[in-house]
Amino acid sequence: MNLKKRILIAPLNWGLGHATRCIPIINALITHNYEPIIASDGNALSLLKKEFPDLKAITLPSYDITYPKKGQHFKLKLLQSSPKLMKAIKAEKKATNTIIEDYNIDGVISDNRLGVHNKNVPCVFMTHQLQVLSGSTTWLSTKLHQKIIQRFHECWVPDNLGDINLSGVLGHTNMHEMPIKYIGPLSRFKKETLDIKYDVMVLLSGPEPQRTLLEDKLLDAFKHFNGKVIFIRGIIENEQYISEDSHMTIYNFMISDALGKAINESDLVVCRSGYTSIMDLTKLSKKAFFIPTPGQFEQEYLAKRLTDLGYTASCTQDDFNIEKLNSISEYKGLNAMDYEVNYKKLFSLFESE
Repeated sequence: MNLKKRILIAPLNWGLGHATRCIPIINALITHNYEPIIASDGNALSLLKKEFPDLKAITLPSYDITYPKKGQHFKLKLLQSSPKLMKAIKAEKKATNTIIEDYNIDGVISDNRLGVHNKNVPCVFMTHQLQVLSGSTTWLSTKLHQKIIQRFHECWVPDNLGDINLSGVLGHTNMHEMPIKYIGPLSRFKKETLDIKYDVMVLLSGPEPQRTLLEDKLLDAFKHFNGKVIFIRGIIENEQYISEDSHMTIYNFMISDALGKAINESDLVVCRSGYTSIMDLTKLSKKAFFIPTPGQFEQEYLAKRLTDLGYTASCTQDDFNIEKLNSISEYKGLNAMDYEVNYKKLFSLFESE
């Protein structure tokens, strides 16, 4: 009897995007007769445990990074947190070695978890950031990130290689020392032709306190909106809670099937310009209004790029008001990319002796 190979899959707990884009990877591993073992922490782990209640789930040390209330302090906050981050990465690497030994792991897929690798098994680093934007220090943050990526056997970039792509300069740069595979945009959702039920969906995620700050702002802004709103707060709790008034339905969270249906039923999605959200809304060919997390260079770049290309409207968190939504008609919306991931070929790394 052939035992299934066990693959450790470990997304970063920084918002929910890293966890949710691992969902199609986990499903593909199961389909191709592997046994995924999930490892993460916080909301990311809680979400994946709800999505895959039958899979083994292990808690990793937390990076425990929070955003400042003022976006211009983000880089300073990260710098101040770096000793704590390095300590967490060291603990994460030790935990990974123990997990690999205790569970006989045959391969590793790390989505931006810097310490989840081991020289004795094939290890993949999944990221859309071959370049890490950080303003005047972009050269340094990119060099440090690429040095970490080179400790893995392969790097998977969830984007297209050619000119028509989603990540722009983030995911397209020369890294000759590293075997990079462009695996196409990932999404857990399927496009469905459904009647439009909501004029606007608000879809929140991301680290605190910025998630709460945006939630408060948008709840206030949509109080007097003339249309039907579904509001997903992005808080993973033991039970789902729903509240309703005349025009707004508020959920603390939704799991994939329900959320995919709700997005398909929404005319417009207002959310952060996180890369996973962009992949999801592209897959579903939706109109979007992006509000990047203040001070997060990556989200600010992605929002501006898509606005400049004429796909989606965007503005800063401070500048948002309901009237901004009137500009949506000037943009063409996101369009699905015809890309099929060859998972059998992708997973061949784990078949090498």
